Amino acid sequence: MPVMSAKLSEALVKATLARDINDAFNKVFTEFLDLKLNKLDLTIKGFQKKWDSTFEEFKKNIQENKLKEDSHSYSVENDFWQWEEAETLKKHYDSIKSQWM
Repeated sequence: MPVMSAKLSEALVKATLARDINDAFNKVFTEFLDLKLNKLDLTIKGFQKKWDSTFEEFKKNIQENKLKEDSHSYSVENDFWQWEEAETLKKHYDSIKSQWM
């Protein structure tokens, strides 16, 4: 098990106003997960608004060539990869959060 320095432990407890290092770490980690999930939600909602669809619908529209622009254009592919990354990371962090809480 990794050991945390006394200086870092003290700083975490002071910064979080926690009662001990375990409580401080719990607060920091929970807040980290919430921040990541909120950022990913904003990214996903931005793509949903831009393409007026869910990611699954967007993928289907690409495969069926039903987009208003070329499905193989740089902008469409770039949105696809960024959106897919956000969806994948959201699932990942949701899983960690559900195990943590």
